[in-house]
Amino acid sequence: MSNDPASKLLLSAREAAPALSISQRTLWSLTQPRGPIPSIRLGARVLYPVDALQKWIDAQTGETEGRADA
Repeated sequence: MSNDPASKLLLSAREAAPALSISQRTLWSLTQPRGPIPSIRLGARVLYPVDALQKWIDAQTGETEGRADA
């Protein structure tokens, strides 16, 4: 697997925030359990599954599951 962020399954906060066009501080405030953005914890690291972020974005924009690239 490549180190290219576009091919990763999990993103760090440093990678996820710009991918969502928000600051890391905003991302932290919106991360579960405080907010709606899904994340997983691996040891001390908080990581964001790319597919869960896409589903969250789709839910925010009202898109259905009929995505062509899903």
